This record gives sequence, C-alpha cells and structure tokens, in this order.
Amino acid sequence: MHATLFDRSGGFAAIRKIVAAFYEQVLESDMVGHHFLSFEMSRLVDHQTKFISSLMGGPASFTDEMLHRAHMRLGVTHEEFVEIVDLLRETLEEFDLPDADINAVCSTYLSKEPFIVVRPSRGEALSKNSERSDNDSEKNSCLAV
Repeated sequence: MHATLFDRSGGFAAIRKIVAAFYEQVLESDMVGHHFLSFEMSRLVDHQTKFISSLMGGPASFTDEMLHRAHMRLGVTHEEFVEIVDLLRETLEEFDLPDADINAVCSTYLSKEPFIVVRPSRGEALSKNSERSDNDSEKNSCLAV
C-alpha cells in the first residue's frame, strides 16, 4: 500500500507544527495578517491542521461548500489568496518537505481558490466596472437610436 503525503509527513502532530509555523508567518504578513487578528489562534491552527491534512490525503475532509461558507464574509482577494499559498510554500520548504510534495499541496490548495476568494482583486474589479461601463454605454447608445 502506498503511503499518503499525510503519512509521509508525519501525520497530524507533524502537520500541526507546520501549520503553527505557517500562521506565525501569516500573522506577520502586512497583506493578510489582518484577516486573522480576531480569531482564537489555537482553534484556527487545529482547524487548519485538519484542512492541510485533508489536502495531503489525511483522514479529515472539507467540502467545497464548507470552504465557501467559512470564507464568504472574509472578503479574501486573489492577491491575498496567492500570498497565503506563497507563505504556505515557504513554510513547507522550511520543514524540508520534498519539492514534489510541496508542489502537490500548493496545487491542491490553489484548486480551492474559487471557494475561498469571494472578492475580486482590485484589477479585476476595475476591469469589470470598465466592462459594465462599456456595456451600459452600448445599451445607452442603443436607446438613443
């Protein structure tokens, strides 16, 4: 039987250490730290340990709907999401996980973006407003004819 990344990484105890170090970096980040100031850190680390474990093939599981519900009021942008993944990658590297395993975890995490990012980035918002404005102009010009 082939061991999962979860098993090869040392199970919940080892992943909890990784997640605790990850959140130290997250809290220090000017870009994303503010999202976590009101959370009880020990509870968040426990929860995130289960989530990261699930990404690594561990016994915990999270549905996409659960992720969406948990993040919908946080207003996470694409840039903030990328910062989180970058910090996770740095933390995994600090714990000397093999590159292939780090890439697997980050790739799986990235696949969850549609359920975590609920606010468009500034660039996307400006682009959508511009498109909306263009569409409104088209509608208005059609009405004027």
